[in-house]
Amino acid sequence: ATGALFFYLTHERRHPSTNSRTMADAPARGGDRGGFGRGFGRGDRGGDRGRGGDRGGDRGRGDRGRGRGRGRGRGRDDDKDKWTPCTKLGRLVQQGKIKSLEHIYLFSIPIKEYQIVEHFIGTQLTDEVMKIMPVQKQTSAGQRMRFKAFVVVGDSNGHIGLGVKACKEVAHSIQGSMILAKLNMVPVRRGYWGGKIGPPHTIPTKITGKCGSVSVRLIPAPKGAGIVAAITAKKVLAMAGVKDVFTSTTGSTKTLGNFVKAVYFALKKTYGFLSPELWKETTFTKPPAQEFTDFLSMKKEISHKTEEY
Repeated sequence: ATGALFFYLTHERRHPSTNSRTMADAPARGGDRGGFGRGFGRGDRGGDRGRGGDRGGDRGRGDRGRGRGRGRGRGRDDDKDKWTPCTKLGRLVQQGKIKSLEHIYLFSIPIKEYQIVEHFIGTQLTDEVMKIMPVQKQTSAGQRMRFKAFVVVGDSNGHIGLGVKACKEVAHSIQGSMILAKLNMVPVRRGYWGGKIGPPHTIPTKITGKCGSVSVRLIPAPKGAGIVAAITAKKVLAMAGVKDVFTSTTGSTKTLGNFVKAVYFALKKTYGFLSPELWKETTFTKPPAQEFTDFLSMKKEISHKTEEY
């Protein structure tokens, strides 16, 4: 009895309400099991890597968001949508030195950035996907299939462009074709069938365009005649701003890609000749690169400061 009493007094009796181990004592478990961390590791490392540790709080879902944070400034679309010109022509257009597309066409300056066209006639542009066709290439591993898109872009006021692009995905081919169509934008010359009353409504003369076996002949028509053409050619001519015209086609017009190209080449040739009203003496002016040489020679200032968010 004396030994039992001595054992009772020297050993503290455990009771569930006083000395039980609860979830709040989790960091203490890090000594033997690594806390709530990554399994049976060292106590000091496991406790820190757990959700309650110092490092765990930083690497978890803290103030910086999920994971290690999304980075500084990511997700801001202001800088993404801003156009930064890469060519001299783009710099002149952005600064307002060049007022219209006709000023560019007058000096036959190649357009290398589609944003130049969007800057002048972007609000009036309409686009039409004429055809999407699969094309294949034979490789050692089999066939490689891509999708080829024909897209026509115009403003219905004397400008037309055609873009052709092949990509692995249909969406990418359409997007690339639209960009190429804007880069291939050309002016369309319009004229009259009879008396010069009102705005030009047809083409000035008979003109022919050819691609592959398809040959398209455009013939001036009187007011009210409309566009007498197939559905494919009618869409292209309407987007170019021609209201009245007769057409004559030969060849395999069911090859729609060549048919669209033939109509585009015909419209492109309308400014390829001189008619009597253009025989006037030309007054030569300086090209934009020479006229604004002082502006182009200025060095662009680049700011390397980073904003804190």
